[in-house]
Amino acid sequence: MTLLDIAKKRYSVRKYQDKPVEQEKLEKILTSAHVAPTAANLQPVKLLVVQDKERLKSIAKAGNIYNAPLAIIVCADHSKAWTRPYDSKQTTDIDASILTDHMMLQATELGLGTVWVCFFKPDVIKDEFQLPDNLEPINILAIGYGNDTTENSERHLKTRIPMKELVSYDYL
Repeated sequence: MTLLDIAKKRYSVRKYQDKPVEQEKLEKILTSAHVAPTAANLQPVKLLVVQDKERLKSIAKAGNIYNAPLAIIVCADHSKAWTRPYDSKQTTDIDASILTDHMMLQATELGLGTVWVCFFKPDVIKDEFQLPDNLEPINILAIGYGNDTTENSERHLKTRIPMKELVSYDYL
């Protein structure tokens, strides 16, 4: 399967089977995050893997993870972040997003479903998991075996804006 095939196959899973993710699959997912690029290679991201049912309930206090058996809280470490000197833009959100995307695509290749959760209460996550001040929860990646029908890989032809609206060459 090519990267494009995997990207087309991936969709947001909102129903999961009550089946744990195998450790070897989790390790591949985490390895995909480990090799992801970050600005200036500072790697200002911390991943909190949550599999314990009680700890998953702690996440559910902050946002919906759709009863996934595994969730990864993706945190930005502001103490390690690269900052663009021209406007003081920190790249932590970007770096965290790149890692999350790598993990989603790897999970898809392994036959797992994911949903990227950004609609959550970060203060609840910080409190429930006692995150230090330098760590900001950016998103939560819910992972597991989907319990719903898969999406058509060619759905993007209908659900995405036309390529000519997305891409401009040499000018807007």
